[in-house]
Amino acid sequence: MKEYLTSYHHFLHGADYNPEQWIRYPGMLDEDIRFMKDAHCNVMSVGIFSWFILEPEEGKYDFAFMDQVVDKLSEHGIKIILATPSGARPRWLAERYPEVLRVSRDCRREKYGFRQNHCYTSPIYREKVANIDRRIAKRYQGNQNIILWHISNEYGGECHCGLCQQAFRTWLRDKYGNDLDRLNDAWWTGFWSHIVTDWQQIHSPTSIGEPDYVLPGLFMDWKEFITWQTTSFMREEIAAVKAVTPDIPVTTNFMGPYQHLDYHFMKRYVDVISWDSYPSWHSERGDIVEAYSIAFAHDLHRCFHHRPFLLMESTPSNTNWFDICKLKRPGMHKLSSIQAIAHGSDSVQYFQWRKGRGGLEKFHGAVIDHRGEAKGRVFQDVREVGLLLESIDEIAGSRTSAEVAVVYDYRNRWVLENASGFQNRDKKYKRTCINHYKEFWKRGMNVDVIGLDDDLERYGIVVFPMLYSVSKENIRRIEEYVAGGGTAIATYITGYVNEMDLCYLGGFPGGELKEVFGLAAEEIDTLYETDRNTVRFQNRVYGAVDYCELIVPTTAEAIAFYEDDFYAEKGAVFKNEYKRGTAYYIGFRDSGEFLAAFYDTVIRRSALKYYDLPYGVALHTRETKGREYFFLENYNKFDAVVKIPENIRNLETGKEMYDSIVVKGYDAVIGVRSVAGG
Repeated sequence: MKEYLTSYHHFLHGADYNPEQWIRYPGMLDEDIRFMKDAHCNVMSVGIFSWFILEPEEGKYDFAFMDQVVDKLSEHGIKIILATPSGARPRWLAERYPEVLRVSRDCRREKYGFRQNHCYTSPIYREKVANIDRRIAKRYQGNQNIILWHISNEYGGECHCGLCQQAFRTWLRDKYGNDLDRLNDAWWTGFWSHIVTDWQQIHSPTSIGEPDYVLPGLFMDWKEFITWQTTSFMREEIAAVKAVTPDIPVTTNFMGPYQHLDYHFMKRYVDVISWDSYPSWHSERGDIVEAYSIAFAHDLHRCFHHRPFLLMESTPSNTNWFDICKLKRPGMHKLSSIQAIAHGSDSVQYFQWRKGRGGLEKFHGAVIDHRGEAKGRVFQDVREVGLLLESIDEIAGSRTSAEVAVVYDYRNRWVLENASGFQNRDKKYKRTCINHYKEFWKRGMNVDVIGLDDDLERYGIVVFPMLYSVSKENIRRIEEYVAGGGTAIATYITGYVNEMDLCYLGGFPGGELKEVFGLAAEEIDTLYETDRNTVRFQNRVYGAVDYCELIVPTTAEAIAFYEDDFYAEKGAVFKNEYKRGTAYYIGFRDSGEFLAAFYDTVIRRSALKYYDLPYGVALHTRETKGREYFFLENYNKFDAVVKIPENIRNLETGKEMYDSIVVKGYDAVIGVRSVAGG
């Protein structure tokens, strides 16, 4: 069953379009539209940074230029994603109402400058944003060419002004039922005599006041409040446009495993998930590492709604903000675009359409460069992707199914990385999640990247990397999952604290997790970068870095053992049969090879389907009723031969492919086969 995201039932191919930068260049709009048609682009995002053009003075509106853009795009059949312009307010607004500007962590009021540095609490800013949003909606109400609302742009940041402090206190009163005793208990304020006796005593964590790490409960509530307040602001924007255009879906562009907002909360309030993807291809760490890292982020966004998503921004060539701004090598643009489609995207869109003459992003990649021609390598790469998307259009709206999940939880990351202990510089939570994900990725297995509150029962295997913080409710859900027959895989530092960073009493992991994994983690040894230990698993020795947990089993069986230090011969990895399921616990951080051997054993013993693929080749599938689509992606510079058990038809050429498929370097093959049911 297909599920389309908008009223336009095709792949979207387009870009962020900022014609207001070229308002003094007559004929540029007509030229751009010719280039769009030549590049086989069918959609443009407009209005993201257009506030001043639309409202040059407070209360004075001029839609003439935007009318021209909307009308001409519509006339030529180019669909429109219409943005609300709240991401960058005009100067007059900041000058007349300085309260809209943020107060930073050092408690200083910021000046007008960077985008997204406004206060989400400010009533004036909310009023002005809702007003311009409604006017835009009313202006273009009824235009059938507008298929999606783009709400603001890359929400982020925090404000410490008096308005936000008071809003934070109001939020805390609501959360704790106006009971300071509950708050003091949750924050453990007896530490260092930090007991709160009046709500007005509470202030956000700042660089000149309460630091993040002294009261982790305060830090966690502040982080949660920032997400809540940002979402509240976003919801007011959504309400403004939905009141006028209720049938047009809304999205806002997320930013991957972004650590400052909890997208698992924000996802509830948008109709369509979209995100901005900027890999660092051809960097020192290599394209294969980059490939599975970005694949992880694609799957994270797909699983927010468990249906297709949109790639809202990518670059057709290079970025301008990396330390080294590398060009995409020949083939990589097509390959990276196919990667997004393979993981569930129903679009390939770019920032930006045309390079500006000035400003911060004038050297950021674009479809049209400063020559203003449709002849260069980048333009031809974009055109090739446009033609490709048209040739595989039947895939649009198809779904992805997975039997494996890796948990990446934003709140857990906040708590873990703020914790004083273990390794304080970088606990490497995100990288650890990706390293576990990689072991399924390289075997051609679809993987869902989910949050702790997601449904676990749909999966045969669920991996919980570094699940340091877990609530009693989620402990119960993990226990029920394993008891019901699931396979859970956890690592060192699991279940040490609850959601407010209060340690579980009675030993780690907390609550029923001790019985699920059949062990107790008594101590954890944190290693220096120069330290090494080794672990013996199945008659081979593997390196251990960063963490070695000292574990006492109760019902679990040790299947790997430390070889060095005072805990030599003690168990390092455990397997526990719990009711109808199985739970594995990995007590150390792998230096690079153990996880491959471990997952090889676990996957081969499972009933899950996997593939033997050449190194650097990925395989992913999407499906709809009666059809399964295969994406074979080669992230090596050289050709690779892939053996597949199914006979599939090349969707681009129409030719049947049997047994072995040659995938060229930096290229992909897309196939389809018929399947029963669906």
